Amino acid sequence: MRNLAKRLMAYETGGNKSSGTKTPVAFHCCEKLRPHLATLMGDGGFRALLSRALADAEVPWLRAVHVKADGSLEGLEELHVQLDLDEFFEGRIVLLAQLIGLLVAFIGENLTLRLVREVWPNVPLNDLDFGNGATNEETN
Repeated sequence: MRNLAKRLMAYETGGNKSSGTKTPVAFHCCEKLRPHLATLMGDGGFRALLSRALADAEVPWLRAVHVKADGSLEGLEELHVQLDLDEFFEGRIVLLAQLIGLLVAFIGENLTLRLVREVWPNVPLNDLDFGNGATNEETN
């Protein structure tokens, strides 16, 4: 999941960790998924899934972030100024990997990949293999 999250993040940021923004909009990949996931599972389902991804994230500072009623993330502005760029970028990858991992667990690999392809049609995904041991916890 982490490899897919890194690929999506690189596509969205053009390889630039800061992505030209200083605000929580840096979690753009999760935001891009929101309308598609809300259609699939409703607004409450999306909030629950994102809350679970935050709670399960292996990056401790992500647990201070909360999902607001509209599905956006709260608490990022304060954290963004406290963390260095690499820490913040790693948190974005971890959260996206957790979210994708939960999707695979709940709706399966095929539906998850179809959803990702709808959101990012130009990102090559054919070489991905979720069953090869690439998990959210992988460090490389």
